[in-house]
Amino acid sequence: MTSLQDLVQVARQGSFLAVVSTLRSDATIQSSVVNAGVLAHPVVGTEVVGFVTYGRAKLTNLRARPQISLTFRAGWQWITVEGRAELVGPDDGHPDLDADGLRALLRQVFTAAGGVHDDWDAYDRTMAEQRRTAVLVHPTRLYSNPLP
Repeated sequence: MTSLQDLVQVARQGSFLAVVSTLRSDATIQSSVVNAGVLAHPVVGTEVVGFVTYGRAKLTNLRARPQISLTFRAGWQWITVEGRAELVGPDDGHPDLDADGLRALLRQVFTAAGGVHDDWDAYDRTMAEQRRTAVLVHPTRLYSNPLP
């Protein structure tokens, strides 16, 4: 059975890049590429897959229809996670996270997705200026081609 730890191994080999797909209002699929990783949910502690976005299409789709899938690949190896997205950002507040909690969450998602930064203050300013939102995917299905 495929696990989130398997996902991390494949993601690491593929620079934590994933194809994310959301559902448009006309029932067609919208896809793009993001950096994503596995982290602990900031409130409940369960493992989620997270990425940061300010993409208008993704956020509009996810606010209306939170179903989402992400596929990570490295060579011919791939793993897909499906689930429900939870949005946490300046336009999608969370009752248990204040501005400092959001700042910490955006940093946590960034590092879980393989990111490193030498000026966190500049990172925080950019995230705030661009109104970035953390997308936390609560996995409901995880599958892959046969793992080696």
